[in-house]
Amino acid sequence: MEYRPYSRRVNYYETDQMAIVHHSNYIRWFEEARLDFLDQVGLNYREMEKSGLIVPVVDVSCRYHVSAKYDDLMDIYAYLTSFNGVRMDYRYEVRFHDSGVLSADGISSHCFLDEKRHPVIVKRRDPALFARLKELVEKN
Repeated sequence: MEYRPYSRRVNYYETDQMAIVHHSNYIRWFEEARLDFLDQVGLNYREMEKSGLIVPVVDVSCRYHVSAKYDDLMDIYAYLTSFNGVRMDYRYEVRFHDSGVLSADGISSHCFLDEKRHPVIVKRRDPALFARLKELVEKN
């Protein structure tokens, strides 16, 4: 299966006094792209939460290359790069839709917790989810 990037247009409110996207918005875009990626592969985050599994961010970073501005159309690529049953990592690329030029890139790390905020070993809790995430990492 080929995944499509998450595409979005830069909103005016996302820009700062210098008329460029405020740096904090890239982190939001990472999350939007990550949730879109999960939807594309059949792993809806809302359904995971309904089953009692939450996946908080434990670390995130972003490098900025070329500033995006109001009304630019951006493509955000999310790649699942590692998963060990307790933790997973993503890599992101934010690119200008028309040119493919890299605007920013980054990474995020996540763990799995239950309803009481205790760590979860996914292989025990949800073997099908474990298998699907392992399969996705192997494809990247």
